[in-house]
Order: sequence, then structure tokens, then C-alpha cells
Amino acid sequence: MLRRHFCTTLCALPVLPRAGRAQPAQRHARIAVLGGSAGLADPNVRRDVDPLSKGLRERGWVEGRNLVIEWRFAEGQPQRLPALLADVIALQPDVLVTFGPRPAMLAKEATRTLPVVAVAVDDPVQMGLAASYSRPGGNFTGSSGAYQGILSRRLQLLKDFLPNARRFAVLMNPYTLPRPVLEADMTEVGSKLGVEVVVHEARGPDEFDAAFESMASQRVEGVVVLADATFYVHRLRLGELCRKQRLPSVWGHRAYLENGGLASFQGDFAELFRRAASMVDKILSGAKPADMPWEQSTKFELVLNLKAARELGLKVPQSVLVSADEVIE
Repeated sequence: MLRRHFCTTLCALPVLPRAGRAQPAQRHARIAVLGGSAGLADPNVRRDVDPLSKGLRERGWVEGRNLVIEWRFAEGQPQRLPALLADVIALQPDVLVTFGPRPAMLAKEATRTLPVVAVAVDDPVQMGLAASYSRPGGNFTGSSGAYQGILSRRLQLLKDFLPNARRFAVLMNPYTLPRPVLEADMTEVGSKLGVEVVVHEARGPDEFDAAFESMASQRVEGVVVLADATFYVHRLRLGELCRKQRLPSVWGHRAYLENGGLASFQGDFAELFRRAASMVDKILSGAKPADMPWEQSTKFELVLNLKAARELGLKVPQSVLVSADEVIE
């Protein structure tokens, strides 16, 4: 009886962990975000990228609980991107999220195994990031904030304001986008609009003045300024040059209109980062980027700056006004 009582009592006692044995910790997923533009202190950048964190929280990934996000921005200095990329790769993240074309292209050169979600890359197939939109292959997937013909739409906006114009310019940063990619269909676009389209380059602020002096010598009547991290950081200077030459300008983000830009037409970056959260969640749950279709933005925003139009002495066409998503008075 005593033996039976002793065994029964022993079996009823709780099983305690052995002294010194560590309990398994909850796994933290690690995500790195690499962008070429201004950092999170910039309210426009913050507004664009915040939906990534929010979207992940909605899917159960919470910073400080089971998620770490490493943010890195080059502040408009593209020469910093390789070092920043090496820094985040050394952290061995589960997923890398890139913002803009140049960080994505650098990531392609640096790794073939790390899953990458590339946000705001206009044509991933043309840039070699994806084999196709439906089946990207490799370690990349992502979302595009443009569509084939978005540049034509921006040039059409200039033509709507300046129906008698004969020459427009496109200002680009060749460090971000290879010029041949841009020029591939420039002749066709110009022919349809009845204008000549000339391409001008600027890699940084030390080349801005020369680019605009060249536009003046060519008697350019309007300019499309392509969205770029360096251009964004120096957008006030670029806007001032447009105002100085009284050049109507169309841009690729609402924030560019802060110093006299006429209009902006671009995909909704905040929406792209919301979609990126879904992609990251799927990868963390075991999906492969190779099998995840590349997404294209379905929401595009047309923003008009009526103050700039008045300063330039331009009448806003009714067809443009009624199609605007936002009007700045």
C-alpha cells in the first residue's frame, strides 16, 4: 500500500523543466527595407511606406513581438546604396523589400537566394527582374506603380495644357533608369501627339543647371520629370528651375508639386506597399517568389496644381479638371 501511494503521489506531481534548460523562444521574422530616397523622418516617405507595417500587423506580424523591420534609405545619394545593401544582407533577413528601380537592380546583382519583394519597379521583365509577370521565376516578385504607356499619358497631359506645343522634354536620371529603356518608344509617342520629345539627363544637382540650359536652347515648351530618389530629395531645386524658365512640368508623385509643378500622374505608392505586406506575409508562410505573380497598380492618381497653372498663365482644360483625383488650390 505504501509503494502504491508513493507512485501515485509521484506521478501526480507537475513535471518541471530541468534547471539550466532554455525554453524555446518565439521566432522573430526579420524584414529589411532598402530605398534610395529620404528616410522615415520625411512625412511623404512615411505616408507611402507605413502601409507595409500596418498590413503586416493585420496579418499577425507585430514589431517587437514576432517581427523586426530594418529600414535603410540612401537619402538621395545612390552611391550609398551598395553599402546599405551589403549591410542588410549581412543581417540575414527573411525577406528584402526594395523601393524603386535602382535598389532592386542592385539586389539582383547581389543575391540569387534571398527572397525580394520589389516595390515601384515599372517594367520588371524589361529590367530582367522577372521572366514574366505571371511567373517571375528566381527570387524576385513585386509590384509596379506604372503601366506601359504611363509616360505617354504624362506627355498627353502637357499637350492638353499646350495644344500648340511642338517640343517637350523628358528629364531622367540614367543612374536609375537606362536611357535605351526610356527611348525605346519615344518616337512613336511623339508622333501620336504631334510633338518632338527630347531626353535630358541629370545624375545629381550638379547637372541640373546644364540640363535646363540645354532645354532652353532647344526651345522646349514643357517637361516631364521622371520620379527618382535623387530628384525627390532635390525636388524644390528642380521646381525652381521649372519656374525660372516658366516650363509647365508633369511629375511622378504629388510631393513633387511643392514648388511649382503643374501636375502629377503616378500609381499610388501607399497601395503598392499595402500589397507588398501581403506578399511578404505569403513568403514568411512558405511561398516562393518565383511562383507569385508580379502585380501592377490598378490605382493611379492625377493631381493638379491650379496655383502653378495660374502662375504660368495656363487655362486648365475641363476634361483634365474633371478627371483629377486631387486639386491643389
